Amino acid sequence: MSDETPPPLTDAPARKALGQHFLFDPSILKRAATAAGPVAGRTVIEVGPGPGGLTRAILNEKPALLIAVETDPRFSDALMGWPEAQDGRLKVIAKDARKVHWEKVLAESGAELPALIIANLPYNVGTPLLIDWLKAGSWRGSMALMFQKEVAERICAKPDTDAYGRLAVLAQAVTRPHIAFTLPPGAFRPPPKVDSAVIVLEPLPETERFAHLDLLEQIAGAAFGQRRKMLRAALKPFAKKRGMKAEAWLEDCGIDPTARAETLTQAEFRRLALSLA
Repeated sequence: MSDETPPPLTDAPARKALGQHFLFDPSILKRAATAAGPVAGRTVIEVGPGPGGLTRAILNEKPALLIAVETDPRFSDALMGWPEAQDGRLKVIAKDARKVHWEKVLAESGAELPALIIANLPYNVGTPLLIDWLKAGSWRGSMALMFQKEVAERICAKPDTDAYGRLAVLAQAVTRPHIAFTLPPGAFRPPPKVDSAVIVLEPLPETERFAHLDLLEQIAGAAFGQRRKMLRAALKPFAKKRGMKAEAWLEDCGIDPTARAETLTQAEFRRLALSLA
């Protein structure tokens, strides 16, 4: 811990409605703060700082600016009293992270880009936030995010595995995700019912990133929405809305209509999306 103001409200109860589970172990917090690479001199975004354990760990690594977004006024008010909030190194936004206009906030803050995103995400908003960040522009750099272990595995999954699905297709279209480390329920207060994991998502080189994520999301969502069916059946409603026959569309893209979604590679999903772009 630094000799500055310690994290506030360490005894404040977590609120189930906000999906809160807090970490206080300094060694775990340091690992999470540095999992995505060096923080010194960088702009960092943190969502759901709660009582500030990870916030302090990030600040100890000397970022140029830490933007902390917290919807719970118990914690946002306390964080605004930290010395770093007074001298401009910590910017606290008391708002639901799903409603934040990230590019506007970064521009108004004079942030150095790309920004790192480091967060112990509230369980109930983690997935939608990730999808928004995957679709973000060049302002978003590497991410180190804590999820339920099952969700982390889905993000990092490869084809022909049970965990492979829409999240993996989207995440791997623009990033290279991997699980950095896992955590048992007992590491948190209160303990969740499942293991957790920190995943690091490193942006792919610009020439390898897929530009049409909205289309990719629609196709992957339709394909995995009925994952036990052959693709020609699973994608039939999607194709019909676009005046196409699913079987012919798949064949035109060089994909076996009798295959199932979990067998398709990233390249094949991209091919389907590009055919409609």
